Amino acid sequence: MVLFENPKAAPSNASPTASYNNHEDFQRIDPDTGVKRGLKTRHLSMMALAGIIGPGILVGTGGALSNGGPAALLIGFGIIGIIAFSITQSLGEMTTLYPTGGAFTTLSVRFVDKAFGFAVGWQYWLVWACVLANEYNVISSLMVFWSDRVPSWGYFLIFWFTFAGFQMIGVESFGEAEFWLALVKIAGLCAYFVFSIVYASGGLIGQQEAIGFRYWHDPGALTNGFRGVAQVFVFASTFYAGVEAVAVAATETRNPSVAVPLAIRQVIWRILFVYMGVAFFFGLTCPADADDLINGSSRALKSPMTIAIQNAGWEGGVHLINAFIFVTVLSAANSSIYIGSRTLLFMAQEGMAPRFLGKTNGRGVPVPAMLFTNLFGCLSLMNLSTGGGTAYGYIINLSGVSTFLVWAAISFTHIRFRQAWSAQGRSPNELPFKSFLYPWNAYFGVSANVFLAFVQGWTTFSPFDAGTFVDAYVLLPLFVIMFVGYKFWFKTRWWRSPEIDLDAGMREDLDTKDELAQGEPQVKQSFGKRLLRHF
Repeated sequence: MVLFENPKAAPSNASPTASYNNHEDFQRIDPDTGVKRGLKTRHLSMMALAGIIGPGILVGTGGALSNGGPAALLIGFGIIGIIAFSITQSLGEMTTLYPTGGAFTTLSVRFVDKAFGFAVGWQYWLVWACVLANEYNVISSLMVFWSDRVPSWGYFLIFWFTFAGFQMIGVESFGEAEFWLALVKIAGLCAYFVFSIVYASGGLIGQQEAIGFRYWHDPGALTNGFRGVAQVFVFASTFYAGVEAVAVAATETRNPSVAVPLAIRQVIWRILFVYMGVAFFFGLTCPADADDLINGSSRALKSPMTIAIQNAGWEGGVHLINAFIFVTVLSAANSSIYIGSRTLLFMAQEGMAPRFLGKTNGRGVPVPAMLFTNLFGCLSLMNLSTGGGTAYGYIINLSGVSTFLVWAAISFTHIRFRQAWSAQGRSPNELPFKSFLYPWNAYFGVSANVFLAFVQGWTTFSPFDAGTFVDAYVLLPLFVIMFVGYKFWFKTRWWRSPEIDLDAGMREDLDTKDELAQGEPQVKQSFGKRLLRHF
């Protein structure tokens, strides 16, 4: 294995058999970060549409439904969806122009303050460390449900090495796997939505009567008032985490100026079809007071999908839902390792994490960062002492508040970028992708996420629970401590708008738009030349 810190010097130090000695492959190695530009436009588009959607939305939505009711699901998912759309618009504008390593972490360093980028980067990595731990928690529980001959920790070790080995293959394999797994997820959700319509209208074979909106009346649309809605916010933010991941993958995309805007536009369909579809149809077909939502013996039994299918008369449906959840776990765990490792890689290369984490091998894989991130999947083993449900609750709270903090930081970074763009006499018409409703969407993103970061733990006050209170709010002071501590220790500067470098970091595509359309090599054009078309 060949590891290097300076990708520009890699070919002279590499073994003759290393893949980057091939001229075409080396051309695909990003000269600044060492990762490989192997993701195609269709990979990024499918990631934006249905990638990184894990079992949380299939199982965790059951907890949200039982806490708040079907109306709370729609309200919570709808509000978080609007915020997520705002965040991706900000990201689309910045990342299309600067598809640099580290995505919004690097952009925070560039447009705000390195200490700010340090705090944002570690918070974002923590999101995916928590998500990864939860995926291992889920997949171990699933396998024990199917066969308890192997203990939970044994299944964890099997899948730990499996995911680590798959990540070693390279980013092309990751993109291809995400593409097909996303298609399976879309197909599965479509099938359930069709089932829900038929079931609600009384069209199933042997069904005596239509259920209609029965569960909106009994046990009710809002089963726990505003308290229930507040709890749904935390669940929804965790499920939505990942809509910003297209920015992380931009560096490893062959054609970011084409792929990133297209992927950003796909997010609206992800919000409407996946999240709002799940919120509506789960609340339509599953009662919020179903006993299995809380006391189910397996992950699948706690899913509203399973309860609805069993209520419709198919007791064996639990195995089908288990299989579907298993597919989503494969996707979510794989994506969590990918996003977490890239976040660590870029932070290490910026001096915000240990330097050894900033190395890549000949395939462009950040091996140390990948292994370090995967190691935190061991947090899932807490379910051996606390139980899977309790462990899931702890992880949900941590990742939820981290998501709000990171999203607020993205919107704030976008505001700082636009301030610098304007201060240096540049027109918004020069931007290859313009954020929808700027500046209102960016200010909305900051204010809404800060508000939700504080209100998400509101339910811990009455009755007061010290443990869940700390779990809900510990990351807020931690973010401030990380920012202030790094700034004090390294004497970083808060950048003024006129002194921000707006020219560095524009990258040319490997393929031109003509080549993408015709499938034939064309003369490559620089990103700067394409920008001239907007003058």
